[in-house]
Amino acid sequence: MTTLPTRSRFPGGFVFGTATSAYQIEGHARGGAGRTHWDDFAAVPGNVIGAEDGAVACDHLSRLDADLDLLATLGVDAYRFSASWARVLPDGRGPVNTAGLDFYDRLVDGLVARGIKPALTLYHWELPSALADLGGWRNRDIAQWFGDYTDTLLDRIGDRVWSVAPINEPVCVGWLGHFTGHHAPGLRDIRATARAMHHILLSHAEAIGRMRARGQPNLGAVINLEAALPASDVAADRAAAARHDSLFNRFFLQGLTKGTYPDAALDGLGPHLPLGWQEDMNAISAPLDWVGLNYYTCKRIAAADGPWPRLAEVPGPLPKTDLDWEIYPQGLADFLVSVAQDYTGDTPLYVTENGMAAASGLHDEDRISYLARHLASVQSALANGVPVAGYFVWSLMDNYEWAFGYGKRFGLVEVDFETLARRPKASFEALAKALSR
Repeated sequence: MTTLPTRSRFPGGFVFGTATSAYQIEGHARGGAGRTHWDDFAAVPGNVIGAEDGAVACDHLSRLDADLDLLATLGVDAYRFSASWARVLPDGRGPVNTAGLDFYDRLVDGLVARGIKPALTLYHWELPSALADLGGWRNRDIAQWFGDYTDTLLDRIGDRVWSVAPINEPVCVGWLGHFTGHHAPGLRDIRATARAMHHILLSHAEAIGRMRARGQPNLGAVINLEAALPASDVAADRAAAARHDSLFNRFFLQGLTKGTYPDAALDGLGPHLPLGWQEDMNAISAPLDWVGLNYYTCKRIAAADGPWPRLAEVPGPLPKTDLDWEIYPQGLADFLVSVAQDYTGDTPLYVTENGMAAASGLHDEDRISYLARHLASVQSALANGVPVAGYFVWSLMDNYEWAFGYGKRFGLVEVDFETLARRPKASFEALAKALSR
C-alpha cells in the first residue's frame, strides 16, 4: 500500500491544506443567493451532464460545522475556499444579501476557532447573471464591479482571512468560457475571448489595488497549468504545443508577473484585445506576495488545419484519471522549477490545487498513489531550491464538477448525493496520518 510523505519531511512552516469552491458545495438555491451564469449554462441541453447544477450541491450551507469538523480531523493547516459573488451581491452590484455575508462570517470564525487558516478566493466562476446580461467579462466595467464586491466582502471578513486571491484559474474563465464554450457562459467567439481574458486580469488588478489600499495582507494569484507536450517530434506539432502553452499557461502568468502577453498568443488574440490594453499592464503586474499553481495533468498537442490556434488535443499513453486526464507528476516538478526561474524568483509558490477524479469509492488507493507521486514532485522542487511554501489537495469532498455534473469524484470525503451523508475515504485517513507525523 502506498504511503504519503509525512509532514516532518517538509520544511518547517510548510502549509498543508485542502480546497473547495462555493458553487460546487454550498447549495446555491438557498440563503438568498442570486442566479449565476452557471445556472443559465446548465439549463441549456448538452452543456452539463444530466443538466445538473449547483442548486443543492453538497448542502454545505446547512452542514457547515460538520464539514469544518472534518477539516479539523484531517489536520490541515489551511482551507482554501471561495465566496460566491452572487451570494454576497445577488445582482452583482447594488443591494447586499446580509445572509450571505453572515454565512461567510460563520465560516471564517469556524476555521479560526479550529486553528485553520482561512485562504479566501474571491471568484470561482459563478458570475451573477445580472452582470452576464451586461456583457460579463467582455465589459470593461466589470473591473469596478469586482472591486466593489471585493470591498463589500472584505469589510466583513477581511480582518480574519489569512490570504486572498482574486480569481481562480483565469484561463478557465476566459478561454474555456469564451473560446471553446466548455464553461459558462458557453461562448465560442475570439473577440469575446480576447476581451474577457484581458478584463479578468484588469479585475484582478483592481481587487489587488483596493486590498493593498486597505492594508489587506498576503495577496496572491492562482493560475492553472498543464504541461503542453508535442504529440510527435515533427516541427508542426512542436509549434502547436508552444501555442497551447502560450495560451493556457503563459498568457496569465506572463501578464501577472511581467506585464506582457506572449507573442504566440498575441498572434491570434492581439487584433481583438481592447484598444489601449497596454496601458493596463503596469497595474496588472503589480507585485504579489505569493503565486498559486493548480496542476492536474498534461496535454498532447498536435497541429491541426483551420483558423488560429491550429491545434488539437490527442490521447496520450500514460495511465489516466476518471476524467481521462493523464497522470504526469513530472509536470508539477517542472512547472515549479520553471515558474520560479522564469517568472516569480523568490516569491513563495503554493500548489493551490492538485488531485484526481477517481471512481474507486472509499478505498481510493489510486488517489493515495497520485498524491504521493505529486508530493514527491514538490519535494524534488524544494531540493532544487524552489520556494514552495504549501500544498493543497483538491478537494475536501466530492462535489459538483461543473460540466461533468456530480459523476466525477475528486473528494477525500465521499458524498452520497441522495442523502448528502459524508464518509471519509482511505485517502483522507492516509493524509491525516501523514500530517500527524
